Amino acid sequence: MANLPLFKQMQYDFAAHIRNPALNQKPAAIEARRMKIYSDLFYNNVEDFIANTYPVLKSITAESDWHEMIRDYFSNHLSHTPLFPEMPREFLKYIETERNNANDPAFIKELAHYEWIELALMTSDLDQDINWDTIDTDGDLLNSQPVMSPLAWPLTYQYPVQNICSNFVPESPSAEATYLLIYRDLNDKVHFMELNPVTALLIQFINEKNNFTTKEILEKIASQLNHPEPDVVIQGGHQIIQDLKNRNVILGVNNKSNL
Repeated sequence: MANLPLFKQMQYDFAAHIRNPALNQKPAAIEARRMKIYSDLFYNNVEDFIANTYPVLKSITAESDWHEMIRDYFSNHLSHTPLFPEMPREFLKYIETERNNANDPAFIKELAHYEWIELALMTSDLDQDINWDTIDTDGDLLNSQPVMSPLAWPLTYQYPVQNICSNFVPESPSAEATYLLIYRDLNDKVHFMELNPVTALLIQFINEKNNFTTKEILEKIASQLNHPEPDVVIQGGHQIIQDLKNRNVILGVNNKSNL
């Protein structure tokens, strides 16, 4: 720093003070009142944007702890993009790879991911990857290969993140995993859907793109479950796949004539 030109030293001092006024002195040439305006403006913008993306995390965190976390992120995290809409993703990276505070709840990483994923899907451009020429939207869902929307993302958590709120703060993971599906319909509206283990397994098989028909997948699931009546699994699975189609999670079936 000592070897830098004076104007660059002032820029570094200016930015350091904005990030953390308590630890870094302001540039001597700038009036304290004016410097405080900049400091408050920057911090409040960041805090407001993070709070809007992570409202549940904020609601279950004591106010002093919340501002300590935001200040630590603002002061120490090195962002890899200048794009303002990417700030929530940068905050998630901070939570997942840098944050290490014994006072944080054990589920903080999962909750942060759950809250961020909605914005990620809302702004995703994966809909451009859909080739409708290869999809039969009115095809036989049971006896053909189903096509999953690229805007339908299965999620698995150890905590019931969808239920966490100021009145419910779990102290330990659930006995069974929480399976969720977040998807964006054809009207660009984002939805969350809780899945049972069988539906989660069905979606997992479909995402493997193994060319199996829905019926073949359900037969495999019935075999894995050692179900005494495979037809019951197939019938129930057929209803599930139709419901997923109605929700735009399943777009249709592969139109093999156009592949």
